[in-house]
Amino acid sequence: MKKIILPLIAIASVMTASADDRQLDTPDKTRGLPIMQAMSERKSIREYDSRKISDQDLSDLLWATMGQNRHNGKLTAPSCRDYREIRLFVFTADGVGEYIPSTHSIKHFVDGDYRQLVAGPQDFVKTAPVCLVMIADMTKFPERDERSLMMASVDAGIVSQNASVAAAGLGLATVPRATMDAKAICRLLSLPDTQLPIMNNPIGYPVAKN
Repeated sequence: MKKIILPLIAIASVMTASADDRQLDTPDKTRGLPIMQAMSERKSIREYDSRKISDQDLSDLLWATMGQNRHNGKLTAPSCRDYREIRLFVFTADGVGEYIPSTHSIKHFVDGDYRQLVAGPQDFVKTAPVCLVMIADMTKFPERDERSLMMASVDAGIVSQNASVAAAGLGLATVPRATMDAKAICRLLSLPDTQLPIMNNPIGYPVAKN
């Protein structure tokens, strides 16, 4: 009997964990501002409306930031030698998950509001309904040296810029940042010291002007 019960428990555990994962809406690749207008609208904004980001806006934002745009698995964000070392984490009031480009989904990591870890000393970040955090997996590089760290930082910057331009094109507001409690984020997500939080983008709707 024990031989039967243990596999059933394992299956139930996997089903419970995967039940929290979130399949995103199909990205609408026809919407948003033309690229030149989006670049014109791009600016750093540090004040956000309290509304949650809609499902479609979140889907489109994540796809534009680091989504899969070719059948060979390559992404909207290029990376050094196609190592794809940047992991994109999504912090909300409800929890933290990792964006998975291959399935266009968010893999659940932890429940709860941990946006304060992204905010650090800058409280305005905690008002953004979504915070994107770019974490570099340095094991993707053959050597973990100064050059590799520089390229990982460049790649994180590319992802952050994608998020900034996508936000402008979709009517969202954001600002690229490096300030955050990196050690606490790694503890929260149980990440080894080869995973380096590099940049983040708090994102929300802009506050309506009177």
